[in-house]
Amino acid sequence: MNGDADRDDAAFAERLAAASSQEQFLKVMSRDDALARFRAAVPHTRLPSETVPLEDALGRVLARDVASPIDVPPFDRSLVDGFALRATDTERAGPASPRRLTLNREILACGVAPTVVVQPGTATPISTGGMIPRGADAVVMIEHSEFDARSLAVDVLTAVRPAQFVGYAGADMARGETVLRKGTRITAREIGMLAACGLAAVDVTRRPRVAVLSTGDELVAPGEPLPEGAIYDSNGAIIAAAVTENGGEPVRLGIVRDDAAVLEAALRSALRDSDLVVLSGGTSKGAGDVSHRVLSRLGEPGILFHGVALKPGKPLCVAVAQGRPIVVLPGFPTSAMFTFHDFVVPFVRALAGLPPREDETIAARVSQRVPSELGRTEFVMTSLALGPEGTMALPLPKGSGSVTAFSQADGFFAVPAARAGVEAGEGVAVVRLGSGVRAPDLTIVGSHCIGLDRVVGLLGERGYRARTIWVGSAGGLAALRRGECDVAAMHLFDPETSRYNAPFLAEGMSLAPGWRRLQGVVFRRGDARFEGREAADAVATALADPDAVMVNRNAGSGTRLLVDGLLNGTRPAGFWNQPRSHNAVAAAVSQGRADWGVAIASVADAYGLGFRPLTEEAYDLAYRGDAQGMPALAAFLRLLGEPETAAALRDLGFSPAAETA
Repeated sequence: MNGDADRDDAAFAERLAAASSQEQFLKVMSRDDALARFRAAVPHTRLPSETVPLEDALGRVLARDVASPIDVPPFDRSLVDGFALRATDTERAGPASPRRLTLNREILACGVAPTVVVQPGTATPISTGGMIPRGADAVVMIEHSEFDARSLAVDVLTAVRPAQFVGYAGADMARGETVLRKGTRITAREIGMLAACGLAAVDVTRRPRVAVLSTGDELVAPGEPLPEGAIYDSNGAIIAAAVTENGGEPVRLGIVRDDAAVLEAALRSALRDSDLVVLSGGTSKGAGDVSHRVLSRLGEPGILFHGVALKPGKPLCVAVAQGRPIVVLPGFPTSAMFTFHDFVVPFVRALAGLPPREDETIAARVSQRVPSELGRTEFVMTSLALGPEGTMALPLPKGSGSVTAFSQADGFFAVPAARAGVEAGEGVAVVRLGSGVRAPDLTIVGSHCIGLDRVVGLLGERGYRARTIWVGSAGGLAALRRGECDVAAMHLFDPETSRYNAPFLAEGMSLAPGWRRLQGVVFRRGDARFEGREAADAVATALADPDAVMVNRNAGSGTRLLVDGLLNGTRPAGFWNQPRSHNAVAAAVSQGRADWGVAIASVADAYGLGFRPLTEEAYDLAYRGDAQGMPALAAFLRLLGEPETAAALRDLGFSPAAETA
């Protein structure tokens, strides 16, 4: 018996000695050195992609840019219930002097394709979302009309302007337009965009599998009885939730006791089935902690560091075995989460394809006056950009029918019911959509081009996030002049100097050459008015035909200047149909709502249309000269001259400026 007692005393003395003296940390290093060592040992790069059904895509990260395969909406549509008509037929209309229009024998409910052309003096009943018929260029609300059942006519009680209550094809998303960027976290709003494009599946980055273990004899799982001296394991639940928040897939492995053999077996199993292993507890080298001893037996290179100059968080330990990192967090929850967010979150987000997490302020000043209706609280979707006086809130121009307005918004602010609007420069509180995602590094405003979509995608691969807002060349230049963006995308021709873009720059602006695009007349193949003719001759033939209908472009766009030159002051049928994009022009012609318009060659080809070249235009990028030191802008400007960019532009049918100089 005495021998057994002696052995028990010796074992207790050994345990007492271990508990009474603490081993030193391997080497306490600075936070920056520890992070650098971690990054050098394990690549912080995104995982491969996988394709998932749309219903399983929520919370996932896009593995590549998504371009809309269709126009959204796919046709010009009515934004209200009313009557499709020609705006010129309503001139000077009022309650005392209504304009009577004969109703066509057709009712355009949603899903009905028009068959009757709206001739002068006629109108067609149309529902909200109904397809605008050929000949019509506006819609009058049903509330502003009176139906005469005896004569099957409608009295219009108010004048309407061209394009009033018309939503143009591709106004929300244009066919071929990049609508979602690689690295975007898919939320309900992105699901809506993908569904609106008709996509049933999407390519996403595989989620990193993160094994989560808690170590310690004192730990008890939540829901179990709590013995004296024990504590509930909160770290496991917190860490697993944080992994999910940052794009990972947590694999809960529960509680492992302070037994070296059991812990080693658990770690070896976790390394086989996961991309990262996270333990909490076992770093302080106090009594019962064995994690650091086990780590040294799992394989090379083993422990990278144990001890970081942080408070809290000094006991942090990181090792690498079998090509996978093992992070042992301190046991105290505050220390565990501090070090988790500092060291683990950047790695998980990098594997998941997410940008670095960033918490940001939300105070901003409105870039322009925002009118609002008295008596109603209005929520205004806004994008955020850095202006000369701080953060600016740029109200998005798209309306309530737009899917992209919600997707592109960084947040929204409220205009109170007692206010008639918010004045330019006024401070607002922007409610952030999607917390923890950094604001864009670069804001580009101006004329849309699929070539710029590609350049922005390449910029994203270099770690810079760009926000793009399409308002036309003149709108982009005005935004740059007001300091609301970093880059203005433009293609404006000055007839006095016969030069593109440079004559329009204000003092302090610089111009980066972009690429050349071929503009021309687009038409349906087989149309004898255009086939076999030069562009100018074809347009002259169309202008001489009273049945020919054109589709114009919005004022302020570079293409509109070209169209105005062709028309030479005339206003043929369709003149007031003025969509904002090349795609909308092509869609109108392709669907027979117009016979001709002006667009770029690549869009004509995408829609299967005939094309007669007019001119090769310069699509360039303007920026403030004093902003060249901005890292994102500098990277963007470098990218314009790189061979990879030139090759991508050529693949899209464009001529890089450097090759045409």
